[in-house]
Amino acid sequence: MLKMFQPAPHVDRLPEDKIDKAYKKLRLQVFLGIFIGYAGYYLVRKNFTLAMPYLNDMGFSKGELGLVLSAVSIAYGISKFVMGTVSDRSNPRYFLAAGLMLSALINVIFGSFSFVTSSLAIMLALNFLNGWVQGMGWPPSGRTMVHWFSVSERGTKMAIWNVAHNVGGGIVAPLAGLGIAIFVTWKSIFFFPAIIAFIVAIVAFALMRDTPQSVGLPPIEEYKNDYPENDTEDRERELSTKEILFRYVLNNKFLWYIALANIFVYLVRYGVLDWAPTYLTEEKGYSHNESRWAYFLYEWAGIPGTLLCGWISDKVFKGRRAPAGIIFMLGVLVAVAVYWLNPAGHPLVDNIALIAIGFLIYGPVMLIGLHALDLVPKKAAGTAAGLTGLFGYLGGSVFASVAMGYVVDLADWSGGFILLIASTVLSIVFLALTWNSGKSGNAA
Repeated sequence: MLKMFQPAPHVDRLPEDKIDKAYKKLRLQVFLGIFIGYAGYYLVRKNFTLAMPYLNDMGFSKGELGLVLSAVSIAYGISKFVMGTVSDRSNPRYFLAAGLMLSALINVIFGSFSFVTSSLAIMLALNFLNGWVQGMGWPPSGRTMVHWFSVSERGTKMAIWNVAHNVGGGIVAPLAGLGIAIFVTWKSIFFFPAIIAFIVAIVAFALMRDTPQSVGLPPIEEYKNDYPENDTEDRERELSTKEILFRYVLNNKFLWYIALANIFVYLVRYGVLDWAPTYLTEEKGYSHNESRWAYFLYEWAGIPGTLLCGWISDKVFKGRRAPAGIIFMLGVLVAVAVYWLNPAGHPLVDNIALIAIGFLIYGPVMLIGLHALDLVPKKAAGTAAGLTGLFGYLGGSVFASVAMGYVVDLADWSGGFILLIASTVLSIVFLALTWNSGKSGNAA
Protein backbone atom coordinates (compact mmCIF):
# COMPACT_ATOMS: atom_id res chain seq x y z
CA MET A 1 0.00 0.00 0.00
CA LEU A 2 2.77 2.46 0.95
CA LYS A 3 4.67 1.73 -2.27
CA MET A 4 2.07 3.60 -4.35
CA PHE A 5 2.95 6.82 -2.48
CA GLN A 6 6.66 6.54 -3.30
CA PRO A 7 8.01 8.62 -6.21
CA ALA A 8 7.60 6.87 -9.55
CA PRO A 9 10.87 5.43 -10.90
CA HIS A 10 12.59 6.92 -13.92
CA VAL A 11 12.03 5.09 -17.20
CA ASP A 12 13.99 5.00 -20.44
CA ARG A 13 13.89 8.30 -22.28
CA LEU A 14 11.61 8.65 -25.28
CA PRO A 15 13.17 9.14 -28.74
CA GLU A 16 14.14 12.77 -29.36
CA ASP A 17 11.53 13.24 -32.09
CA LYS A 18 8.72 12.36 -29.67
CA ILE A 19 9.82 14.40 -26.65
CA ASP A 20 8.43 17.81 -27.61
CA LYS A 21 4.95 16.50 -28.51
CA ALA A 22 4.75 14.34 -25.39
CA TYR A 23 5.98 17.14 -23.12
CA LYS A 24 3.40 19.63 -24.40
CA LYS A 25 0.58 17.14 -24.02
CA LEU A 26 1.57 15.99 -20.52
CA ARG A 27 2.32 19.49 -19.21
CA LEU A 28 -1.25 20.49 -20.03
CA GLN A 29 -2.58 17.23 -18.65
CA VAL A 30 -0.80 17.38 -15.29
CA PHE A 31 -1.64 21.06 -14.95
CA LEU A 32 -5.32 20.28 -15.42
CA GLY A 33 -4.93 17.47 -12.89
CA ILE A 34 -3.56 19.67 -10.11
CA PHE A 35 -5.95 22.52 -11.00
CA ILE A 36 -9.09 20.37 -10.92
CA GLY A 37 -7.83 18.37 -7.95
CA TYR A 38 -6.99 21.39 -5.83
CA ALA A 39 -10.27 23.10 -6.71
CA GLY A 40 -11.92 19.93 -5.42
CA TYR A 41 -10.25 20.39 -2.03
CA TYR A 42 -12.06 23.69 -1.64
CA LEU A 43 -15.42 22.02 -2.18
CA VAL A 44 -14.94 20.27 1.17
CA ARG A 45 -12.69 22.59 3.18
CA LYS A 46 -14.69 25.51 4.55
CA ASN A 47 -18.26 24.17 4.43
CA PHE A 48 -18.52 24.85 8.15
CA THR A 49 -18.28 28.59 7.41
CA LEU A 50 -21.49 28.44 5.35
CA ALA A 51 -23.18 26.42 8.10
CA MET A 52 -22.28 28.86 10.90
CA PRO A 53 -25.34 31.15 10.54
CA TYR A 54 -27.61 28.09 10.97
CA LEU A 55 -25.59 26.84 13.93
CA ASN A 56 -25.66 30.33 15.45
CA ASP A 57 -29.47 30.20 15.22
CA MET A 58 -29.32 26.84 17.08
CA GLY A 59 -27.73 28.57 20.07
CA PHE A 60 -23.98 28.24 19.52
CA SER A 61 -22.12 31.51 20.23
CA LYS A 62 -19.74 33.17 17.77
CA GLY A 63 -16.83 32.34 20.07
CA GLU A 64 -17.79 28.66 20.13
CA LEU A 65 -18.24 28.53 16.37
CA GLY A 66 -14.93 30.31 15.85
CA LEU A 67 -13.24 27.75 18.09
CA VAL A 68 -14.67 24.86 16.06
CA LEU A 69 -13.71 26.58 12.80
CA SER A 70 -10.16 27.06 14.09
CA ALA A 71 -9.72 23.27 14.32
CA VAL A 72 -9.54 23.12 10.51
CA SER A 73 -6.83 25.75 10.42
CA ILE A 74 -4.80 24.30 13.31
CA ALA A 75 -4.77 20.84 11.75
CA TYR A 76 -4.22 22.17 8.23
CA GLY A 77 -1.31 24.38 9.26
CA ILE A 78 0.52 21.51 10.96
CA SER A 79 -0.42 19.02 8.28
CA LYS A 80 0.66 21.25 5.40
CA PHE A 81 4.16 21.35 6.87
CA VAL A 82 4.29 17.65 7.84
CA MET A 83 2.70 16.52 4.60
CA GLY A 84 5.05 18.85 2.74
CA THR A 85 8.04 16.88 3.99
CA VAL A 86 6.26 13.62 3.08
CA SER A 87 5.11 14.83 -0.35
CA ASP A 88 8.67 15.79 -1.34
CA ARG A 89 9.36 12.06 -1.22
CA SER A 90 6.01 10.84 -2.60
CA ASN A 91 4.10 10.36 -5.85
CA PRO A 92 1.77 13.39 -6.01
CA ARG A 93 -0.78 11.53 -8.13
CA TYR A 94 -1.74 9.17 -5.30
CA PHE A 95 -1.10 11.68 -2.55
CA LEU A 96 -3.49 14.36 -3.79
CA ALA A 97 -6.32 11.98 -4.70
CA ALA A 98 -6.19 10.14 -1.36
CA GLY A 99 -6.42 13.34 0.68
CA LEU A 100 -9.38 14.63 -1.32
CA MET A 101 -11.34 11.39 -0.95
CA LEU A 102 -10.76 11.35 2.81
CA SER A 103 -11.89 14.96 3.15
CA ALA A 104 -15.04 14.23 1.15
CA LEU A 105 -15.81 11.25 3.40
CA ILE A 106 -15.51 13.41 6.52
CA ASN A 107 -17.95 15.95 5.08
CA VAL A 108 -20.43 13.20 4.26
CA ILE A 109 -20.28 12.13 7.91
CA PHE A 110 -20.68 15.76 9.04
CA GLY A 111 -23.89 16.23 7.09
CA SER A 112 -25.45 12.79 7.50
CA PHE A 113 -25.77 12.35 11.27
CA SER A 114 -27.76 14.76 13.44
CA PHE A 115 -25.71 14.07 16.59
CA VAL A 116 -22.62 15.59 14.91
CA THR A 117 -24.02 19.13 14.65
CA SER A 118 -25.48 18.97 18.15
CA SER A 119 -22.10 18.49 19.85
CA LEU A 120 -19.36 21.12 19.95
CA ALA A 121 -16.73 18.46 20.74
CA ILE A 122 -17.68 16.20 17.81
CA MET A 123 -17.77 19.12 15.38
CA LEU A 124 -14.33 20.22 16.60
CA ALA A 125 -12.88 16.71 16.24
CA LEU A 126 -14.23 16.22 12.71
CA ASN A 127 -13.06 19.65 11.63
CA PHE A 128 -9.59 18.80 12.95
CA LEU A 129 -9.53 15.55 10.96
CA ASN A 130 -10.72 17.39 7.88
CA GLY A 131 -8.02 20.00 8.25
CA TRP A 132 -5.38 17.30 8.55
CA VAL A 133 -6.27 15.50 5.30
CA GLN A 134 -6.70 18.87 3.58
CA GLY A 135 -2.95 19.27 4.11
CA MET A 136 -2.46 16.62 1.41
CA GLY A 137 -3.53 19.00 -1.37
CA TRP A 138 -1.07 21.89 -1.76
CA PRO A 139 2.28 20.07 -1.30
CA PRO A 140 1.82 17.53 -4.14
CA SER A 141 0.55 20.35 -6.35
CA GLY A 142 3.68 22.36 -5.57
CA ARG A 143 5.90 19.35 -6.24
CA THR A 144 4.17 18.84 -9.60
CA MET A 145 4.53 22.53 -10.50
CA VAL A 146 8.30 22.71 -9.94
CA HIS A 147 8.95 19.48 -11.86
CA TRP A 148 6.86 20.38 -14.94
CA PHE A 149 7.32 24.18 -15.20
CA SER A 150 10.59 26.11 -15.22
CA VAL A 151 11.53 29.16 -13.14
CA SER A 152 10.96 31.89 -15.73
CA GLU A 153 7.39 30.76 -16.50
CA ARG A 154 6.40 29.72 -13.00
CA GLY A 155 4.96 33.05 -11.82
CA THR A 156 2.33 33.13 -14.54
CA LYS A 157 1.63 29.39 -14.44
CA MET A 158 1.41 29.42 -10.65
CA ALA A 159 -1.02 32.34 -10.78
CA ILE A 160 -3.26 30.44 -13.20
CA TRP A 161 -3.13 27.31 -11.01
CA ASN A 162 -3.76 29.33 -7.87
CA VAL A 163 -7.21 30.43 -9.05
CA ALA A 164 -8.24 26.84 -8.32
CA HIS A 165 -8.68 28.21 -4.77
CA ASN A 166 -11.28 30.61 -6.05
CA VAL A 167 -12.99 28.25 -8.46
CA GLY A 168 -13.56 25.64 -5.76
CA GLY A 169 -14.12 28.12 -2.94
CA GLY A 170 -16.61 30.09 -5.03
CA ILE A 171 -18.53 27.14 -6.45
CA VAL A 172 -19.14 25.66 -3.00
CA ALA A 173 -21.55 28.50 -2.09
CA PRO A 174 -24.00 28.03 -5.01
CA LEU A 175 -23.53 24.25 -4.67
CA ALA A 176 -24.64 24.57 -1.06
CA GLY A 177 -27.72 26.52 -2.16
CA LEU A 178 -28.49 23.91 -4.81
CA GLY A 179 -28.05 21.13 -2.25
CA ILE A 180 -30.47 22.83 0.14
CA ALA A 181 -33.02 23.15 -2.67
CA ILE A 182 -32.68 19.49 -3.67
CA PHE A 183 -32.44 17.84 -0.24
CA VAL A 184 -34.43 20.45 1.76
CA THR A 185 -31.88 20.54 4.59
CA TRP A 186 -29.08 22.98 5.34
CA LYS A 187 -26.86 19.98 6.19
CA SER A 188 -26.50 19.33 2.47
CA ILE A 189 -23.94 22.16 2.71
CA PHE A 190 -21.62 19.33 3.78
CA PHE A 191 -22.59 16.19 1.88
CA PHE A 192 -23.66 17.53 -1.54
CA PRO A 193 -20.28 19.18 -2.38
CA ALA A 194 -18.59 16.04 -0.97
CA ILE A 195 -20.23 13.88 -3.62
CA ILE A 196 -18.82 16.16 -6.31
CA ALA A 197 -15.41 16.06 -4.63
CA PHE A 198 -15.27 12.24 -4.87
CA ILE A 199 -15.73 12.50 -8.62
CA VAL A 200 -13.10 15.25 -8.87
CA ALA A 201 -10.55 13.07 -7.04
CA ILE A 202 -10.98 10.32 -9.63
CA VAL A 203 -10.54 12.79 -12.51
CA ALA A 204 -7.41 14.32 -10.93
CA PHE A 205 -5.87 10.88 -10.43
CA ALA A 206 -6.49 10.01 -14.07
CA LEU A 207 -4.78 13.19 -15.29
CA MET A 208 -1.76 13.54 -12.99
CA ARG A 209 1.72 12.05 -13.38
CA ASP A 210 4.79 12.18 -11.15
CA THR A 211 7.98 13.66 -12.66
CA PRO A 212 8.80 14.08 -16.37
CA GLN A 213 11.50 11.42 -15.96
CA SER A 214 8.88 8.92 -14.77
CA VAL A 215 7.29 9.03 -18.25
CA GLY A 216 10.51 9.06 -20.28
CA LEU A 217 11.01 12.83 -20.59
CA PRO A 218 14.04 14.98 -19.68
CA PRO A 219 13.99 17.30 -16.61
CA ILE A 220 12.13 20.56 -17.18
CA GLU A 221 15.34 22.63 -16.90
CA GLU A 222 16.88 20.70 -19.79
CA TYR A 223 13.73 20.77 -21.91
CA LYS A 224 13.22 24.54 -21.51
CA ASN A 225 16.94 25.39 -21.23
CA ASP A 226 15.99 27.42 -18.19
CA TYR A 227 18.13 26.92 -15.09
CA PRO A 228 17.66 28.82 -11.80
CA GLU A 229 20.56 30.88 -10.47
CA ASN A 230 20.85 28.67 -7.37
CA ASP A 231 20.92 25.53 -9.54
CA THR A 232 22.98 22.46 -8.59
CA GLU A 233 24.26 19.64 -10.70
CA ASP A 234 22.46 17.05 -8.57
CA ARG A 235 19.08 18.81 -8.77
CA GLU A 236 17.29 15.50 -9.51
CA ARG A 237 18.63 13.71 -6.45
CA GLU A 238 15.91 13.01 -3.89
CA LEU A 239 16.89 14.79 -0.67
CA SER A 240 16.60 13.40 2.83
CA THR A 241 14.24 15.08 5.26
CA LYS A 242 17.25 16.25 7.29
CA GLU A 243 18.85 17.87 4.23
CA ILE A 244 15.62 19.58 3.23
CA LEU A 245 14.97 21.01 6.68
CA PHE A 246 18.44 21.99 7.88
CA ARG A 247 20.24 22.79 4.64
CA TYR A 248 17.57 24.55 2.60
CA VAL A 249 14.57 25.56 4.72
CA LEU A 250 15.10 26.35 8.40
CA ASN A 251 18.27 28.41 7.86
CA ASN A 252 16.75 30.64 5.15
CA LYS A 253 15.90 34.04 6.63
CA PHE A 254 13.74 35.07 3.67
CA LEU A 255 11.53 32.01 4.16
CA TRP A 256 11.00 33.11 7.75
CA TYR A 257 10.10 36.66 6.68
CA ILE A 258 7.47 35.50 4.18
CA ALA A 259 6.18 32.94 6.69
CA LEU A 260 5.58 35.78 9.17
CA ALA A 261 3.96 37.90 6.45
CA ASN A 262 1.72 34.94 5.69
CA ILE A 263 0.30 35.01 9.21
CA PHE A 264 -1.17 38.45 8.62
CA VAL A 265 -2.20 37.90 4.99
CA TYR A 266 -4.15 34.81 6.05
CA LEU A 267 -5.67 36.58 9.04
CA VAL A 268 -7.14 39.16 6.66
CA ARG A 269 -8.13 36.56 4.04
CA TYR A 270 -10.05 34.36 6.46
CA GLY A 271 -11.05 37.12 8.85
CA VAL A 272 -13.12 38.55 6.00
CA LEU A 273 -14.13 35.31 4.26
CA ASP A 274 -15.05 33.10 7.22
CA TRP A 275 -17.15 35.75 8.91
CA ALA A 276 -18.77 37.27 5.80
CA PRO A 277 -21.99 35.17 6.00
CA THR A 278 -22.42 35.97 9.70
CA TYR A 279 -21.40 39.64 9.45
CA LEU A 280 -23.59 40.36 6.44
CA THR A 281 -26.70 38.67 7.88
CA GLU A 282 -26.26 40.18 11.34
CA GLU A 283 -25.02 43.70 10.58
CA LYS A 284 -25.96 44.48 6.97
CA GLY A 285 -29.41 42.88 6.71
CA TYR A 286 -28.55 40.18 4.15
CA SER A 287 -30.55 36.96 3.91
CA HIS A 288 -28.72 33.62 4.16
CA ASN A 289 -28.98 33.20 0.41
CA GLU A 290 -27.69 36.72 -0.29
CA SER A 291 -24.73 36.18 2.03
CA ARG A 292 -23.81 32.95 0.20
CA TRP A 293 -23.76 34.84 -3.11
CA ALA A 294 -21.57 37.55 -1.58
CA TYR A 295 -19.21 34.78 -0.44
CA PHE A 296 -19.19 33.51 -4.04
CA LEU A 297 -18.36 36.97 -5.42
CA TYR A 298 -15.45 37.36 -2.98
CA GLU A 299 -13.91 34.07 -4.07
CA TRP A 300 -14.35 34.50 -7.81
CA ALA A 301 -13.08 38.08 -7.78
CA GLY A 302 -9.75 36.54 -6.78
CA ILE A 303 -9.36 34.91 -10.19
CA PRO A 304 -8.47 37.99 -12.28
CA GLY A 305 -6.67 39.54 -9.32
CA THR A 306 -4.39 36.53 -8.88
CA LEU A 307 -3.60 36.37 -12.59
CA LEU A 308 -2.77 40.07 -12.68
CA CYS A 309 -0.59 39.85 -9.57
CA GLY A 310 1.40 36.90 -10.95
CA TRP A 311 1.86 38.65 -14.30
CA ILE A 312 3.07 41.84 -12.59
CA SER A 313 5.60 39.92 -10.48
CA ASP A 314 6.99 38.19 -13.60
CA LYS A 315 6.89 40.97 -16.17
CA VAL A 316 7.08 44.25 -14.25
CA PHE A 317 9.23 43.23 -11.29
CA LYS A 318 11.22 40.53 -13.16
CA GLY A 319 10.57 37.67 -10.74
CA ARG A 320 10.59 39.73 -7.53
CA ARG A 321 7.45 38.78 -5.62
CA ALA A 322 7.39 41.26 -2.70
CA PRO A 323 6.71 44.52 -4.61
CA ALA A 324 3.56 43.19 -6.28
CA GLY A 325 2.38 41.72 -2.97
CA ILE A 326 2.82 45.05 -1.18
CA ILE A 327 0.90 46.98 -3.85
CA PHE A 328 -2.01 44.56 -3.58
CA MET A 329 -2.06 44.63 0.25
CA LEU A 330 -2.25 48.43 0.20
CA GLY A 331 -5.40 48.04 -1.90
CA VAL A 332 -6.75 45.50 0.62
CA LEU A 333 -6.27 48.06 3.39
CA VAL A 334 -8.56 50.56 1.62
CA ALA A 335 -11.20 47.95 0.71
CA VAL A 336 -11.42 46.53 4.25
CA ALA A 337 -11.98 50.04 5.62
CA VAL A 338 -14.84 50.62 3.15
CA TYR A 339 -16.39 47.22 3.95
CA TRP A 340 -16.36 48.11 7.65
CA LEU A 341 -17.46 51.76 7.55
CA ASN A 342 -20.20 51.46 4.91
CA PRO A 343 -23.54 51.75 6.78
CA ALA A 344 -26.22 49.08 6.51
CA GLY A 345 -28.68 49.52 3.68
CA HIS A 346 -26.10 49.96 0.92
CA PRO A 347 -25.53 46.38 -0.26
CA LEU A 348 -23.99 47.46 -3.58
CA VAL A 349 -21.12 49.17 -1.74
CA ASP A 350 -20.66 46.13 0.53
CA ASN A 351 -20.53 43.80 -2.46
CA ILE A 352 -18.07 46.04 -4.32
CA ALA A 353 -15.85 46.18 -1.21
CA LEU A 354 -15.97 42.38 -0.85
CA ILE A 355 -15.18 41.95 -4.53
CA ALA A 356 -12.23 44.34 -4.17
CA ILE A 357 -10.86 42.46 -1.15
CA GLY A 358 -11.21 39.14 -2.97
CA PHE A 359 -9.60 40.59 -6.12
CA LEU A 360 -6.61 41.86 -4.14
CA ILE A 361 -5.97 39.36 -1.32
CA TYR A 362 -5.41 36.19 -3.34
CA GLY A 363 -2.48 37.64 -5.28
CA PRO A 364 -0.32 37.98 -2.14
CA VAL A 365 -1.55 34.55 -0.96
CA MET A 366 -0.29 33.04 -4.22
CA LEU A 367 2.95 35.03 -4.29
CA ILE A 368 4.02 33.90 -0.83
CA GLY A 369 3.64 30.25 -1.83
CA LEU A 370 5.46 30.92 -5.11
CA HIS A 371 8.19 32.87 -3.34
CA ALA A 372 8.79 29.85 -1.11
CA LEU A 373 9.23 27.65 -4.20
CA ASP A 374 11.66 30.18 -5.70
CA LEU A 375 13.86 30.18 -2.60
CA VAL A 376 14.76 26.46 -2.47
CA PRO A 377 15.72 23.57 -4.80
CA LYS A 378 12.71 21.83 -6.35
CA LYS A 379 13.22 18.69 -4.24
CA ALA A 380 12.54 20.82 -1.15
CA ALA A 381 9.55 22.70 -2.62
CA GLY A 382 6.81 21.01 -0.61
CA THR A 383 8.57 21.60 2.70
CA ALA A 384 9.29 25.28 1.98
CA ALA A 385 5.68 25.92 1.00
CA GLY A 386 4.60 23.89 4.02
CA LEU A 387 6.53 26.19 6.35
CA THR A 388 4.75 29.28 5.03
CA GLY A 389 1.45 27.40 5.20
CA LEU A 390 2.14 26.35 8.79
CA PHE A 391 2.49 29.99 9.80
CA GLY A 392 -0.39 31.17 7.63
CA TYR A 393 -2.89 28.69 8.98
CA LEU A 394 -1.65 28.04 12.50
CA GLY A 395 -1.14 31.76 13.06
CA GLY A 396 -3.33 33.73 10.69
CA SER A 397 -6.28 31.49 9.95
CA VAL A 398 -6.64 30.20 13.51
CA PHE A 399 -6.48 33.74 14.83
CA ALA A 400 -9.08 34.79 12.26
CA SER A 401 -11.41 32.05 13.51
CA VAL A 402 -10.91 32.21 17.28
CA ALA A 403 -9.82 35.80 17.91
CA MET A 404 -12.35 37.33 15.52
CA GLY A 405 -15.16 35.38 17.16
CA TYR A 406 -14.26 36.38 20.71
CA VAL A 407 -13.22 39.94 19.80
CA VAL A 408 -16.60 40.51 18.13
CA ASP A 409 -18.39 38.98 21.15
CA LEU A 410 -16.49 41.36 23.47
CA ALA A 411 -15.92 44.50 21.40
CA ASP A 412 -18.48 44.29 18.59
CA TRP A 413 -17.53 44.19 14.89
CA SER A 414 -15.48 47.38 15.21
CA GLY A 415 -12.90 45.54 17.29
CA GLY A 416 -12.73 42.80 14.66
CA PHE A 417 -12.11 45.25 11.84
CA ILE A 418 -9.38 47.09 13.76
CA LEU A 419 -7.68 43.68 14.06
CA LEU A 420 -7.95 43.18 10.27
CA ILE A 421 -6.52 46.60 9.46
CA ALA A 422 -3.57 46.15 11.84
CA SER A 423 -2.86 42.76 10.24
CA THR A 424 -2.81 44.30 6.77
CA VAL A 425 -0.19 46.83 7.87
CA LEU A 426 2.00 44.13 9.46
CA SER A 427 1.84 41.98 6.33
CA ILE A 428 3.23 44.90 4.32
CA VAL A 429 6.08 45.36 6.80
CA PHE A 430 7.25 41.72 6.58
CA LEU A 431 6.87 41.58 2.80
CA ALA A 432 9.07 44.68 2.55
CA LEU A 433 11.90 42.75 4.24
CA THR A 434 12.02 40.43 1.20
CA TRP A 435 11.96 43.22 -1.41
CA ASN A 436 14.85 41.91 -3.55
CA SER A 437 14.87 38.20 -2.65
CA GLY A 438 13.85 35.22 -4.76
CA LYS A 439 14.53 36.66 -8.23
CA SER A 440 14.90 33.82 -10.72
CA GLY A 441 15.39 31.28 -8.00
CA ASN A 442 17.98 33.34 -6.12
CA ALA A 443 17.95 32.50 -2.44
CA ALA A 444 20.71 34.92 -1.50
